[in-house]
Amino acid sequence: MLNLKKIHHIAIICSDYQKSKEFYTEILGLEILQEVYRKERDSYKLDLALQKNYCIELFSFPNPPTRVSRPEARGLRHLAFAVEDIEKEVEKLNAKGIYTEPIRVDEYSLKKFTFFEDPDGLPIELYEEE
Repeated sequence: MLNLKKIHHIAIICSDYQKSKEFYTEILGLEILQEVYRKERDSYKLDLALQKNYCIELFSFPNPPTRVSRPEARGLRHLAFAVEDIEKEVEKLNAKGIYTEPIRVDEYSLKKFTFFEDPDGLPIELYEEE
C-alpha cells in the first residue's frame, strides 16, 4: 500500500482561459499563486490556492477536445468544496448569474449539497459542513 499524504492538486484544461480564470478567481475566490505562459505550447498554466493551500492547476491548450461529463460518464465526476452556509453561497452564485441546482440533503450524512458548473460544464459541488 502507498503512503499517500493528501491530494496535491487537481488539473483542469479549459476552452477559454480568460473566462475560466475569472470564474475560478473572481467567482469561486481562489488565489493565484503563479501564472505562466508557455510559448512553445501556446499554453497557460495557472496555479490556484484555496485558503493558502495549493489545489488547482488551470491549463489552456489550443483546441482541446471536449470530454463527455454527463450523464455519469467515466472519469472525473465533479469537484466538491466544503462551505459553512450553503444557502448564503448559493445566493452569491445566483447573484452573479450562475445557475445552481436545487439544494438537496444527502440521505446518509443528512448534509446539504448542490451542484453548478464551471464555464466548460465541469460539475462543481458545494457541500455544507459545520
